[in-house]
Amino acid sequence: MVDLSAALRDRGVDVRAGTPADAVDGHVPTCVARPTSTAQVSIVMREADTVDAVTVVRGNGSKTDFGGVVTGVDLLLETGAMDRLLEHQPGDLIVRAEAGMPLAALQAHVRDSGQRLGLDEPIPGGTIGGVLASNTSGARRLHLGTARDLLIGVTVVLADGTVARSGGKVVKNVAGYDLGKLLIGSQGTLAVITEATFRLHPVPATGAWVTAAVGAHDLEPLLARLCHSQLAPAALEIDWQPGGSATVAMLLEGTDDGVPPRIEAAREQFATETATVAELDWPWQLPGTLDSAVLKITCRLGAVAEIADAATELGLHVRGAAGTGVLYAATRPQTPVATVAGMLQLLRPLAARAGGAVVVQKAPLALRYELDVWGPVNGLQVMRRLKDQFDPGRLLAPGRFVGGI
Repeated sequence: MVDLSAALRDRGVDVRAGTPADAVDGHVPTCVARPTSTAQVSIVMREADTVDAVTVVRGNGSKTDFGGVVTGVDLLLETGAMDRLLEHQPGDLIVRAEAGMPLAALQAHVRDSGQRLGLDEPIPGGTIGGVLASNTSGARRLHLGTARDLLIGVTVVLADGTVARSGGKVVKNVAGYDLGKLLIGSQGTLAVITEATFRLHPVPATGAWVTAAVGAHDLEPLLARLCHSQLAPAALEIDWQPGGSATVAMLLEGTDDGVPPRIEAAREQFATETATVAELDWPWQLPGTLDSAVLKITCRLGAVAEIADAATELGLHVRGAAGTGVLYAATRPQTPVATVAGMLQLLRPLAARAGGAVVVQKAPLALRYELDVWGPVNGLQVMRRLKDQFDPGRLLAPGRFVGGI
């Protein structure tokens, strides 16, 4: 990789030698490039392609324990120098930013105009590119949707250095693909996201959480009442520690006149004297600690209570969106790999019968080496063909995505 480093320096790209602090899944990169624009990312990828350099993209490094284990890394491409807000049109509710911009910084900027990007931050410190590549979302996905619903344009650089644009102000998508939706959740294995354009929403005038602790037997009927009510919640969450009762929280947002009567109606739906109202935000960050494995469990709405009950019986801390059937379950710190594997063996058939699946969202490296992170995946052959078309040399984060992609 000495030739690659020299070539990148000659082209004006900031590059340095990799250190143990740059290691990805135990692999120390030979060099670390820090481009400042889409054009420079194109240079980096073109030069890397000529020497078959295995490349991993990193934003702020907050999700390096996501997905499968990368089989190697020669070049680490950091997007931190690409952190500019490129365009904000408050009248059109549109914002465009570079991939290395922290999500929190973008939110702070648009909030000055009374707007927000409807993406929560389950792991603090994430960048725009990292949020898209990992497809993380939080409590407000019930009302505002996920990244796939909010992304309207994207600029990417393919493995051979080709720049491609899709959506937004561009008339035609590359090769007929909706690149934005294709790349969301791809874990950086198909292309390097360099810019993204989102639609925004106005910040509501007011909002409040209505919460209550309920027992396991009361959870299913309560969720059924809340999901079928006319309260139009912005979020409906549960938080359930092993051995305790489940906390259910409903977020109501809207006008100063409209929210108070909806709060009272919500307290009636909760049908308990313990229902409380708080302006404090719900703890929508992922449960667990750095030493925990966190499982992402999906299921149909009617099965949320059953799945959550089964997970807590296994000693998992469950938190997630009861209104969309997306739950996160965290193990205790330093749980042995055999124990986590046993949990997966029990939960995966249960989730499958409920129309969902269980994947290991994040885990320490030692666990990810041993676990089947993704489990059974439909459409794997299609995903492999896409990988072959976008990255035929398999140079972008090989091993991170399903089936070793």
